[in-house]
Amino acid sequence: MKYLVLILFCLVAAPVAAQSDWRQTVQDWIMNEDLDGTDVEQTMEELEAVAEHPINLNQMTRDQLEQLPFLSARQVEDIMAYVYRYGPVRSVNELTMVTSIDYHTRELLKHFVEAGEEVPKKVWPTLENVKKFGKHNIMLSGKIPCYERKGDKDGYLGYPYRHDLRYQFTYNNQIKFGLTAAQDAGEPFFSNDNKLGYDHYNYYFQLRDIGRLEEFNVGMYRVQMGMGLVMNTGFYLGKLASLQSMGRSSHVLTAHASRSSQNYLRGAAATVRLADSWHLTAFASYRPLDATLNSDGTARTIVTDGYHRTPTEMGKKNNTHLTDLGLRLSLTPSSGSTRRDLSSSFSSSLTYFNLNLVYSHFNPSLFPQKSSDYRRYAQEGKNFCNASLDYGYTNAAISFSGETAVNADGALATLNVFSWRATEQVTLMALHRYYDKRYTAFHAQSFGEGSSTQNEHGLYVGSTWTPSRKFSLQGYVDYAHFPWKRYRVSDSSDALDALLFARVYINRCNFEGRYRFRIRQQDNDDKTFIQNRYEHRSRLLFRYTGLIGLQTQVDGTILSGQVNSRGIMVSQQFDWNYRWLQLHANVGWFRSDDYDSRLYQYERSVRYDFSFPAYYGHGIRYAFMASAKLRRLTLSAKVGVTDYFDRAVISSSYQQIDGSSQTDISLQAAYKF
Repeated sequence: MKYLVLILFCLVAAPVAAQSDWRQTVQDWIMNEDLDGTDVEQTMEELEAVAEHPINLNQMTRDQLEQLPFLSARQVEDIMAYVYRYGPVRSVNELTMVTSIDYHTRELLKHFVEAGEEVPKKVWPTLENVKKFGKHNIMLSGKIPCYERKGDKDGYLGYPYRHDLRYQFTYNNQIKFGLTAAQDAGEPFFSNDNKLGYDHYNYYFQLRDIGRLEEFNVGMYRVQMGMGLVMNTGFYLGKLASLQSMGRSSHVLTAHASRSSQNYLRGAAATVRLADSWHLTAFASYRPLDATLNSDGTARTIVTDGYHRTPTEMGKKNNTHLTDLGLRLSLTPSSGSTRRDLSSSFSSSLTYFNLNLVYSHFNPSLFPQKSSDYRRYAQEGKNFCNASLDYGYTNAAISFSGETAVNADGALATLNVFSWRATEQVTLMALHRYYDKRYTAFHAQSFGEGSSTQNEHGLYVGSTWTPSRKFSLQGYVDYAHFPWKRYRVSDSSDALDALLFARVYINRCNFEGRYRFRIRQQDNDDKTFIQNRYEHRSRLLFRYTGLIGLQTQVDGTILSGQVNSRGIMVSQQFDWNYRWLQLHANVGWFRSDDYDSRLYQYERSVRYDFSFPAYYGHGIRYAFMASAKLRRLTLSAKVGVTDYFDRAVISSSYQQIDGSSQTDISLQAAYKF
């Protein structure tokens, strides 16, 4: 009842305009992908960093714009060209003149760029300026469960609270360093094997855009190269996002400031401009990994969940080490926009070629069990080497990019993207990929229907139609063939994925509709034949931004095949902002037949806490969050409750809760100076 009172308070609150939130927009985007397995936290943290320190349009580099995954290669080039020709930019609203940027993208872009003073050349920062204009940020976050899990009583080594501590210093997008300390619920703190306190520490130092030194990282960092066939420890947003960015290639070195203990490198990395057309990137890394070991001491399985709550999980911590060495040589032939800053002339096209080399060494060796046929081509051994060439060409109408890679065994992986801007309103895109069943790359993460960049041959075709700045229609069809056996599939198989997404803006109202149809194949229960599994997922969304921010959303799922299953979820969100105070509330009712028909719902939370929980069974979810900005101090709190109507026990094993309700409290304090 108390939560309903708070929601009613939001509805009758003073008439003030609700502010748009880029996090909602980006997370809607991720939700449209159904990417429950994607490292959403890492993606959002990278965008948080840019939003915290927006890109100055009059000082920007191409690499900075390429940090924004929703921009296509054409849009990046058009923004660079506009600022060069008509700059300095006095207002972000001038981007209205860039015709390739639609209304939705422009509104989202406003959260990540600003029109600052023009500085013709990056220079070494002076100690005086660093002290005067540098910014410090300290943040402490915690999550308190109002229930007891089975492991809390007997099993877990630590207490049931999750918390983390962050410190970061930034100066003019040129200097960034900091420390992140993270502790998951159930992990020991200043005890057991965590004698130094927190279970995991991330530390980093980064320099950018200083003379010929474009990027330099020491400590924890991430690397993205090309289309991700040999190296991508950054992020990948999925198929709809690929249509938005038109499969753009990327090259990014960035500090690893996340609380995540996975998917990063540790050591040093740098990018240097050798000449106007030549750039060199090199990195070296040595880091521990969690693994399950074989009886002979070799690594059987790399563990990526990062949990160290039980003696068994703690025994897997840091028992394997990985060394990585990498090199990237980039050539952008002199064609106008060859320089990465705004000091050179521009033409209407861009061409580039990049040679990538990555060497990895495991200690001890990696030897997975191959008793199952689908594991026959799993990566094994001690030393691994991958090489690739990524390439691209962009002009006013067409864009072509791709990457072709080989491993030490000569197995091939290639991905190529062609996009065509047929008219001002219509863009078309085609993407072809071929990943040999023998191709392996430990750090590969790229476009695909499967869970790895291996054993897949597919074709993706998509289109975007924007007849006006207030309406857009996107859709794609993706077909994939898997020549070799896969988990729960004892023969070659196929998959089909099709999606249609529409968005309409009318004054302060936003209407969205999505329908996704998928066909996947898997063994029947007796493993006598492979059968089709049909999946239908749909969403209708209405959002109003005015005196109060309102959002109504309906999600539905239908699965058919050997077993039929259905699910539905109806949710309502409320937002209210007034000067220093922000309030948010949401409530959702869900009902599904089983876990296969589960539904996902984005729920706003404190900063750097990104959650897309899966709901199944029958129940209701409601939450309330408040955030207050008191000068340099920001305080945030959230209460979230899930009540189930169809069970007396939640979850299983050590996570089991003896009850039908689950309540969590999140607290956060951030201080900037």
